[in-house]
Amino acid sequence: MSQRQRKRFIAGATCPECKATDTIMLFFENNVEKLTCVECGYAESQPQEKVKEASKNANVIGVFKPE
Repeated sequence: MSQRQRKRFIAGATCPECKATDTIMLFFENNVEKLTCVECGYAESQPQEKVKEASKNANVIGVFKPE
């Protein structure tokens, strides 16, 4: 069973690669923030240091992953 992933467009954002406006989509994948341009395919991820810092500060007991 796959979990539906929530993707949002960033209003007014301009792609750094193709310079198109309103084509940048923001979503989370494995607790990592990612950006993708639906026009040219440009992709950017949250820096790994921020991921480690966020997970270190979180009070997580465990992660449940149903099969």
